[in-house]
Amino acid sequence: VQLQASGGGLVQAGGSLRLSCVSSESLVDFNYMAWYRQAPGKSREVVARILNGGAPEYAASVKGRFTISRDNDKNTMYLQMNTLKPEDTAVYYCNMDSNFRAYWGQGTQVTVSS
Repeated sequence: VQLQASGGGLVQAGGSLRLSCVSSESLVDFNYMAWYRQAPGKSREVVARILNGGAPEYAASVKGRFTISRDNDKNTMYLQMNTLKPEDTAVYYCNMDSNFRAYWGQGTQVTVSS
């Protein structure tokens, strides 16, 4: 399984970005799908996730601003990020789990300027 993340970039505070994560396998094969981020000097943290096709869950810091979604036809998971803040600056990683194996994308840099 290969995951390809894209969509990061430099944006001003208050702006928006949409991250994409394309899977080489069908999304129906995964029971867990998530976006994580890691800021310099900090641990990787979960930003948004979907478990077993249930309702999305979000970190408190992004709730109401970020939306995780999926397009099974395109084998793609998205993270729509609105009202971005400088503290959202990090490398964002997509993650998908299947049969107790975890797969990660390569990371995409998001930088939010104040």
